[in-house]
Amino acid sequence: MIGVSVSVTLVGLSLALLPATAVGDPKDETPAAEQLDPEYAAGKTAMEAKNWDAAIRAFSSAALRDTRNADIQNYLGYAYRKTGQLELAFKHYQRALQLNPRHRGAHEYIGEAYLIVNNLAKAEEHLAALHKICLIPCEEYEDLKKAIVEYRRRSAR
Repeated sequence: MIGVSVSVTLVGLSLALLPATAVGDPKDETPAAEQLDPEYAAGKTAMEAKNWDAAIRAFSSAALRDTRNADIQNYLGYAYRKTGQLELAFKHYQRALQLNPRHRGAHEYIGEAYLIVNNLAKAEEHLAALHKICLIPCEEYEDLKKAIVEYRRRSAR
């Protein structure tokens, strides 16, 4: 009886000492990509500084090593869009969505890119996708919705 009690106590103690993420989503335990790849981290730093060419170089390098990373593809699309290279932006957003069809950032950003090329219908498709993906209000849905409202306001003039 004492052995069982000690075992239960030890199990309970070991569970209490586990980090909070151990009982959550297992993805929470994986190191962030910027910790794994210095080029990914450099790309994010360049984006924060709005140095789009440096971001493109860094994320392109990271993408060579991590070909299945939807975040890298999304960031590449964003950086290319910011440089006005929309064809390349669309290519990378579409790749991000191939890798992860529920990637909220890619849906938002490709929707915004479609507004730049005056394709409201495609932007609205991505807004509808975000509406389905975001079970509760999410920033990506709200941002794209706001961009569409602004686009319509400008177009009505």
